[in-house]
Amino acid sequence: MKSKSTAILSAASLLFSAATTAVADAGDDLATAITSGKAGINVRARYEGVDKDNALKDANALTTRLRLNYRTGKWQGWSAFAEYDHVFHLIRDFNAGGGTTPAKDGVYQTVLDPKGSDLNQLYFNYSVSDDWKLRIGRQRVLLDNQRFVGGVGWRQNEQTYDALSVSTSAVPHTALLYAYVGQVRRILGQNSAAGKMNVETHLLNAKVTINDSWSVTPYLYLIDNDDAAATSTSTLGARLAGNVKVGGGKVGLVAELATQSDAGNNPASYDAEYSHLSALWSMDSGLSLGLAYESLGTDSANFESFRTPLATLHAFQGWADMFLSTPDEGIDDLYATVKFKAGKWNLTGVYHDFSAETGSFDFGTEFDLSAGTKLSDNYGILFKGAFFSSDSLSYVDTNKFWIMFTANY
Repeated sequence: MKSKSTAILSAASLLFSAATTAVADAGDDLATAITSGKAGINVRARYEGVDKDNALKDANALTTRLRLNYRTGKWQGWSAFAEYDHVFHLIRDFNAGGGTTPAKDGVYQTVLDPKGSDLNQLYFNYSVSDDWKLRIGRQRVLLDNQRFVGGVGWRQNEQTYDALSVSTSAVPHTALLYAYVGQVRRILGQNSAAGKMNVETHLLNAKVTINDSWSVTPYLYLIDNDDAAATSTSTLGARLAGNVKVGGGKVGLVAELATQSDAGNNPASYDAEYSHLSALWSMDSGLSLGLAYESLGTDSANFESFRTPLATLHAFQGWADMFLSTPDEGIDDLYATVKFKAGKWNLTGVYHDFSAETGSFDFGTEFDLSAGTKLSDNYGILFKGAFFSSDSLSYVDTNKFWIMFTANY
């Protein structure tokens, strides 16, 4: 299976080389495209503290990510992009996960930010026409709100995909994307056996614009995971999103339904449902109020629950990350959101009430708070906290706190 990922990256290089050979007399233009590109530097330093009501020591992690990237100019419809990351550990009192810090495993709480280097992205774009675009190589794949397919951008080592993706707007009012994924480069990095997943995955997503305010997005995601057969799934769903004007502002509305079943080499046989309903009233005063309900169901006959192995999980079901795997009983999340823009500061508060989708018991509640601002065009700072209170023997009270500084050039 390793050869699939290598083949995708190698094919990207071969395609580009073939194109350059075919028009060797345009070498000066190619050189200009390569040298006239844009370089970028990003530094992200973050302190993360984790306090759980168990026997492990509290985690204190100070990590820094240096990201370097370069995007070429265009030549004959081609362009390229490369991105390299390195994560440093400055305060190391934590378990980085995935066996990357064996001396800390079983001693400290976990912060999933292993140190090390990573070729985060390396891909080639080809514009077949204004309506058709192809991308091959290691790349981000971020679909809708990243509930099912995302990049886990909160962690220092991002999740990217060795993939071939094709996007088109040739169908009127429709943005269609298909991606074939051969390998998932996970947040644990190349120093962990769990840092990648060999897959045969097909992702199909079509956003249809109904009018200026509303769109509907049907999707089909087929995952055949060679390394974790229990996450081989077929997910079919649709997402309706739009807004209506109310008073001095507008209400953003989302309704999403999906069904999932086993696929590929999955040893289980199950069917589970997903639903999400949300409303967020954004007022001209800078205040936003929201109420939402999300449910990941379970097959009650055998307690096989709805799975999201490619999701940006930190963005959902609370920032304390208590439910990175869906409980066997499924999970219902009723949550309320308050946002306020105070000068240059963006303030957010979220309250979650978690309960089992099947059964009548509670998992717990959580408060999430954040305050962030741009210090200038290049610098930003964020304070963030998550406070989970357990109502179940399966989970423990958990507090997490972050201070993050970013610099972009």
